[in-house]
Amino acid sequence: MRTTELVDGFRQSTPYVNAHRGKTFVVMLGGEAVDQPGYRSIINDVALLTSLGIKIVLVFGARPQFDSALANAGIHSEFHNQIRVTDSDSLQIIKQVSGAMQLDITAMLSMSLSSTPMSGTSLNVVSGNFVIAQPIGIDEGVDYHHSGRVRRIDVEGIRHQLDNNSIVLLGPISASVTGESFNLTAEEIATQVALRLDADKMLGFCHEAGILDEHGEAIAELMPNEGEQLLAKEHGNLPCKSAAVFLHAAIEACRGGVHRCHLVSYREDGALLQELFSLDGIGTQIAPQSSEQLRSASISDINGVLNLIRPLEEQGYLVRRSREQLEMEIEQFTVIERDGLIIACAALYPFAEEQVGEFASLAVHPQYRDADRGSFLLRTVINKARRKGYKALFALTTRSIHWFFEQGFDCASIEDLPAKKKSLYNYQRRSKILKLDLTRLPKNRERI
Repeated sequence: MRTTELVDGFRQSTPYVNAHRGKTFVVMLGGEAVDQPGYRSIINDVALLTSLGIKIVLVFGARPQFDSALANAGIHSEFHNQIRVTDSDSLQIIKQVSGAMQLDITAMLSMSLSSTPMSGTSLNVVSGNFVIAQPIGIDEGVDYHHSGRVRRIDVEGIRHQLDNNSIVLLGPISASVTGESFNLTAEEIATQVALRLDADKMLGFCHEAGILDEHGEAIAELMPNEGEQLLAKEHGNLPCKSAAVFLHAAIEACRGGVHRCHLVSYREDGALLQELFSLDGIGTQIAPQSSEQLRSASISDINGVLNLIRPLEEQGYLVRRSREQLEMEIEQFTVIERDGLIIACAALYPFAEEQVGEFASLAVHPQYRDADRGSFLLRTVINKARRKGYKALFALTTRSIHWFFEQGFDCASIEDLPAKKKSLYNYQRRSKILKLDLTRLPKNRERI
């Protein structure tokens, strides 16, 4: 990696480091990931998240490991509704496998050798009876024996450990109030823990880069209803089973209040970090609503707006504004926010006496200019201007004349400007003056 790439990476990730610090993440690590060459790197990355101030609950599954151990013991597992029927003989094998995996994960999280990414650090890993189980019982005539479901979660106990900077490690075996052991699914534990902790994120791993579309490309974002439609289309079974399992869990988690769920590949080195600390991520995000929010700007958005408009001011696209001036004018701005970052902005400056407004300071982050957010912001400003009773919108530009033509603006002259704006016109800059007649726009332009 060249120095500039390293620096760019740090700069791009810093806002996410700040945004994630102090948040609670539930990480679901399925047994499929354990057999992968990159498994140790995933564990190191989970430890790294803790060092960045993120509170981590790590839930591991062991379905393929259970299958292998039971087969070696000559025990055939039955499944009903995709849940293993765990009889007494199976439970003994399953407890051995789960216990060994828990010890192995704890050992890996405890590494602080100079040759590892967590050199010089010390992490506490805590396991315990945080999840209380109950038997599934009999369903459709099938006795699940020692297969169980979540009955209760010691939320305060988990939070206490997280507040002490410990990683809470949970496996698929939980005890009941009667002292029995039950085999639970990792996805149910992860989902219920995320819901009851009011976690900020739930993260999972699968074979592919996330949920794939018909072209084999990862779908960047899904909302719960879209996820349900996808599962229905595939009759509940996506080509990657672990992806389908996580998607089911993510839909329930999002509808229950978890803000974001992320699915990444366990084969892609560093996928977890790329998903969390880069602008566009690398996997699939499942969210209750779009991660982009259109809203009016506030004084807390000053830095985000400045970061967008400064490069354009330096290149001569926009007139330079001081921070003090921007602070006085920030209420005129509309912004698009994505995961806590301002990625686009535009302003509507009022000239109420003449019943016109100025469309100004349009800026979109370079990595988000492919989705026509500029036009979206313009339509938003048009709607605001109409609600104010304005009859026209004008803009001054030196470089984007054709874009304004495409949006319906026409050429205008200095004489068409409001008196106050006319007195401030910069004859050295020689900006082109463009005007949009709001009275002639069709009403359907107001629908966004």
